[in-house]
Amino acid sequence: MKKFLSIILTLGLTLGVLVGCAGGEQASSSEGKTIKIGGLFDITGATGDVGTPYAEGEEAYIEYIMSKGPVNGYTIELIGEDYAYKIPEAQKLYQKFKSKDKVAAILGWGTGDTEALRQQVAADKLPFFSASYSENLKNLEESPYNFLTAASYSDQARSVLKWIKDNHQGGTPTVALIYNDTAFGKSPIQDAKDYAKEIGIEIVDEQIVDLKALDATSQLLNMQKKNPDYAIIQQTWGATATILKDAKKLGIETQFIGLNWATGEGLIPIAGDAAEGFIGVVTHAFPYEDLPGMAEVKEYLESQGKTFDDINQKFIQGWVAAKILVEGIKLADEPTTGEGIRQGLEKISNLDLGGLAAPVTFTPDNHAGTNQIRLAKVENGKFEVFTDYFGYE
Repeated sequence: MKKFLSIILTLGLTLGVLVGCAGGEQASSSEGKTIKIGGLFDITGATGDVGTPYAEGEEAYIEYIMSKGPVNGYTIELIGEDYAYKIPEAQKLYQKFKSKDKVAAILGWGTGDTEALRQQVAADKLPFFSASYSENLKNLEESPYNFLTAASYSDQARSVLKWIKDNHQGGTPTVALIYNDTAFGKSPIQDAKDYAKEIGIEIVDEQIVDLKALDATSQLLNMQKKNPDYAIIQQTWGATATILKDAKKLGIETQFIGLNWATGEGLIPIAGDAAEGFIGVVTHAFPYEDLPGMAEVKEYLESQGKTFDDINQKFIQGWVAAKILVEGIKLADEPTTGEGIRQGLEKISNLDLGGLAAPVTFTPDNHAGTNQIRLAKVENGKFEVFTDYFGYE
């Protein structure tokens, strides 16, 4: 009898374990699974001035969201590496991310490398969030897995030109274009010239200034001969500061307006007083703005023993890019594959980012999340936003 009861008890326990295991597996099939994201960072390259805080923002958001627990049962792991703004190194790291790390999506960086990789990205079906806002990436036939999380460089330039047209007084406004000789620098130039012609603005000069230039005197002297009312700058902080300082030395009164990577707190200590009056395109919020979306950022910073004084706008920019990607993962039916994440991203409609950036929308026919920007002006050593979000259309 005792032996019989022992057999019954053993069978009951075994059946219970089997049922428990089956029930647990059914209830949380994603338990313990990891979604890996590749990160192409420029920390030490030509755009490292803005690339470093951007990468830190991406890493911070993933760390923050993981501190809240799994996303739909999945752990998200960001594998970031510095490619130093070198296209061959980006291609090498891409292959590593794809083949060794088995990533399901990539947070990228530069225009040259993003455009060089887009055919591979399409073939491998890996959603790619670049910090490049090249107009070329809006072409879904050529870039079906690229997504833009802010207004394209061309849309930024068009909006600036529209603002100039609407606010200039006294005749036809004249504009110069200053940019570097990279895919990033040249990205919006032809579109800017075409749109200027369309709305009756005269482009009177173009000057090329290297990303790491420490002197732009000769280019500015050439520009000064044309005496433009405005000059649109497509650079990062370093070259922009060089341009502004040399322009001040030369007594140039042109109104300088920088696109988004020329704009941000990091410009001011380098440019000093020469930054006063500079206007910048603002695609993402400054940490000192009182906005609902800053609550999460503040919570994260406090957990690290930091404050808003420890970050800048480019950190927010990286934070937002990672946040949008995670939103796509949340909406994906199959978030462990690139194709599944793409479908999740294409469900994002008017995503409210709490003021950290313009709301974004993706559809199967459109991966350009927004064309909206704001403008800010440096006053007393600080960028002060003076417009609401607007577009050129």
